[in-house]
Amino acid sequence: METISLAVRPFWPASCLLVVILQLSPPARAEMSAWADNEGGRMRLIALSPDASGKIRAGLQIEPKPGWITYWREPGNSGIPPQVSFSSDAVFLDKMSYPIPKHIVDGKVDEVAYDASVTFPLQLTAKDAATHEIKANAFIGICKEICIPFQAELSLTFEPSAQSRPAEEAILKAAAATLPEAASSEFKVDHHTLSADTTELSLSITLPESGESAPEVIVAGPSGHVFTKQMATHRDGNRFTTKLAVGKLPKGYNVHGKTWSALVIDGSRAIETPLVFE
Repeated sequence: METISLAVRPFWPASCLLVVILQLSPPARAEMSAWADNEGGRMRLIALSPDASGKIRAGLQIEPKPGWITYWREPGNSGIPPQVSFSSDAVFLDKMSYPIPKHIVDGKVDEVAYDASVTFPLQLTAKDAATHEIKANAFIGICKEICIPFQAELSLTFEPSAQSRPAEEAILKAAAATLPEAASSEFKVDHHTLSADTTELSLSITLPESGESAPEVIVAGPSGHVFTKQMATHRDGNRFTTKLAVGKLPKGYNVHGKTWSALVIDGSRAIETPLVFE
């Protein structure tokens, strides 16, 4: 497992000792695809039948094996964010959501990732509400001592019956419950400022409850950059201030007009909110 750095994520050269494992899964007669397996874990597609307007609730379920991890949407340069595409113009991906990850720090390891089963909720639209099959291409990174790009073709067929699908519904409901909250008056980033030399990001945060410990703060900046190192923190009840170290940004990068995002994890609650730079 490699340490996250703050450089732009590089292209994976053919010379790297990384093996792309392609799994072809036949259509499954249910609203779950067959599992695709590799050395570090497995994944599958889950979906409910299209509603009258063609909207489909779906999810990409990943189960890393013990000791393995898979990545959040912005892993830095050492990981691969989860990606899903659909192989025909009959179904479109409207949105992919990301459950609250862990900031895993252990010696040289510094990862924003998942070390247990995780389901990424997907919002899809079918051109035709009578669509009976979905074919998707999923590409993730799954890592232990090494990182293995894991690619799989996943497909499922909707049963014609209109009966409920309790197993699929339970998995998707549980996945939705793992997403960060929207910012609110009781839990929000009040102010953010990037230093003139772009090396420090200062944040002022309202937390949902009083406490003493510092919350986790994960900031996703330009693509390939994630900032987690807090250099100075102060918590007074539900008021919290911190400064995050910002590594080298892309050459010529101008933050004005850009939007980053901050994930704040305080105990069992978390928000993800945009940071807009005027």
